[in-house]
Amino acid sequence: MAEAADFQGTSASPARRWLRRAGALLTGAPLLAGLLQLPAAGPAQAASSDTVSVSLDSLSPSAPTDGDTLTVSGTVTNNGKQAVTDAHVGLRVGSQLTTRSEIDSVARHSDELQGSTGSEIDDKYEEKFDTLAPGVAQQFSISVPVDKLDLGEDGVYELGVALSGETSSQGWDQVLGIQRTFLPWQSSEADTKTKTTFLWPLISTVHMTAKTGAGDLQTPEFLDDDLAKELAPGGRLAQMVDLGKDLDVTWVIDPDLLASVDAMAAGNYRIQGADGTSTPGSREHQTVAKQWLAGLQKAVAGKEVVALPFADPDLASLAHSGTSVTGSLSHLKDATDVAATTVKTVLHVTPSTDFAWPVDGAVDPSIMKVATSAGADRVIARSDSLQETAGLSYTPSAPRPVGGGTTAVVADARLSTAFEDDLSKAGSATLAVQRFLAQSLELNTQTDKQRSIVVAPQRMPTASQAQAMAAALKALQGGTWSQAQDLTAAAKDKPDPGATTRIPSRSAYPKSLRRQELPRTAFEQIARTQDKLDKFQVILSDQSRVVTPFGRAINREMSTSWRGRSEAADGYRGGVEAWLDELADQVKLIDKSETKLSGRSATIPVTVQNNLVQPVGHLVLRLTSTMPTRLKIGGKAYYEQPVEVSGGHSQSVKFTTSANANGRVTVIAQLYTEDGLEYGDPVSFDVKVTEVTPTVMLVIGGGVLLLVLAGFRMYTQRKRAAARQAEDDGPDTAGEDPDEPGNPGGPGDRLTKETDSAPGADDPEQPSDPAPDTAPESADPSGTGERVDR
Repeated sequence: MAEAADFQGTSASPARRWLRRAGALLTGAPLLAGLLQLPAAGPAQAASSDTVSVSLDSLSPSAPTDGDTLTVSGTVTNNGKQAVTDAHVGLRVGSQLTTRSEIDSVARHSDELQGSTGSEIDDKYEEKFDTLAPGVAQQFSISVPVDKLDLGEDGVYELGVALSGETSSQGWDQVLGIQRTFLPWQSSEADTKTKTTFLWPLISTVHMTAKTGAGDLQTPEFLDDDLAKELAPGGRLAQMVDLGKDLDVTWVIDPDLLASVDAMAAGNYRIQGADGTSTPGSREHQTVAKQWLAGLQKAVAGKEVVALPFADPDLASLAHSGTSVTGSLSHLKDATDVAATTVKTVLHVTPSTDFAWPVDGAVDPSIMKVATSAGADRVIARSDSLQETAGLSYTPSAPRPVGGGTTAVVADARLSTAFEDDLSKAGSATLAVQRFLAQSLELNTQTDKQRSIVVAPQRMPTASQAQAMAAALKALQGGTWSQAQDLTAAAKDKPDPGATTRIPSRSAYPKSLRRQELPRTAFEQIARTQDKLDKFQVILSDQSRVVTPFGRAINREMSTSWRGRSEAADGYRGGVEAWLDELADQVKLIDKSETKLSGRSATIPVTVQNNLVQPVGHLVLRLTSTMPTRLKIGGKAYYEQPVEVSGGHSQSVKFTTSANANGRVTVIAQLYTEDGLEYGDPVSFDVKVTEVTPTVMLVIGGGVLLLVLAGFRMYTQRKRAAARQAEDDGPDTAGEDPDEPGNPGGPGDRLTKETDSAPGADDPEQPSDPAPDTAPESADPSGTGERVDR
């Protein structure tokens, strides 16, 4: 002790350790020898070996009554290195379990050798094995009349299936492996039966994209072909329909699943490829989809159908991260509105849309507020979230009025989570079924009050989980302590006055679930995509071709199925937004190079291209001059014209311009929606303004030259005519210079008068005067409509 105190945290010397161990062995040797002589010594040592594993593959009937014969079948496997001899499998009935917690405890330690499971029943009901070789599995089957089990009053009993035998190192009969389960025993009809509602969910992951074909059929495009595998015989969804059609359940359906299967059944669907291309879907898968829908229509006929909002939106993610993003709640309302229409169109039944179902039934005040914001007034919660605080000795009924006209329908957590493990092996499935039935019977024996209990299993059970659920339900509905009830009836049932109605705080929401939620950035991207869609749809002549597929894709972006798949969720949202951008870019302005404006006024064409299959309109094209003092558009800084373009065509819109000065001017063309929002990218180009171009100067110069030549010719002709006149006058004018100034009355004076005045009636026009060969030049601006050099 001094050593331990003085040197805490250090080890003793090797010599001292050897002395202590030797002393302990010498002290315990007599006690060990005495224990080896006791009859119970064998099992005590076997408790640490667990040599043999026992699998309980079937137990029939699951809930026996008077006169039944119980048949237990399974497999034993020798996991040790030594052969087991003189082995046999026998049944052991333990004491009655009186609480639901005791059932939980037995289930947690179902294969441990420690503890007692009662004595083995008559050796007439056992199966013997001479030898179990190491690593070898052998099957067994034991049938025993129920009256040989010595069961007492009605209730739940522990049932052990044990293998006993010997090994070469332990040569006495001992229990080498055991598997415990439960035997619900209700010998006759119970005086009060529990009303049980079992939800049967038809929900899948997101499969459809926002893309559709350009034709009238709008061929849908799928992310992959995984949905066909689920619908095919033996697939998960095929099993859900085949099993559910014979059960008294409430069908809880995501309308997106129906829309996706219906799209497959219609044919011509395509599968998205990794390289951006797509391939046609299989005709065989189209047939599978048709058959599945036909089977579902028959299965739900006359049954209650609850429609979740379209694509099963994640209510918790929306409450915790989406409500701070404008417009997020409107998507939930839209998903709720379209849900009933989709189910009624595909299944020809009118569903209930009064229920909201948060993930795992976990609620807090914000989730309750969001869940009821779209019109649902009943929220499916779970008892491990809405826990009892009043100390009731029994499980209360499901409905709880929580204020504001809202009812929380609280599913039982133990029953709802009974089938969440891997049940692909028969042994695991059998244990799950027996545990479910045991909890159900134990719940019924708690009180004489009749209660309404709801079971809300996982959203997407595997095929093996669905099979186990169906087996448990068949036993329950054929049993003596439960009766089936629809979800709506359960929600309307009389609430238990002692049950809690207090919604847990936001801090109580499970962290494991919060880590899987969609982040705020996801809702911001959804809002951005919606804004783009709003702007795009305004210009379309047939908005439904775009609004419907993109509206449903936005609903899918909020799906609960993205939990745990954040990378896939990001990729889906990005794909939707990118496709919308690509479509919107099909309506755009064509780029223009520099434009030369000849003259002081001209027209400038701007081309709008529409590569969509449908016409577009409700657009305005604005052309703006950045220097209106130099160049005006339609007499001002900018001018607008409405635009309508047919599908697959382009249209040029012409703008009248006027130049006030030479030089270069940048002009900006921009499309707007009729409500004044910019649409697409602007197109900028330069206009080179030249008031008088070289070509015009050449034309004017040529005209002036012709006029000069014509005037010179007229002058020379008149001068020659005057000379001839002088000669005709004779000697009267001889020796005189007719051009001499100051010679009054001379010919020069007359000639001057003649040339200074226009020809009149007294001076007839000379035959040699040429007619003008150019039009008179006008100083007025040139008319509009001149060709613009581009």
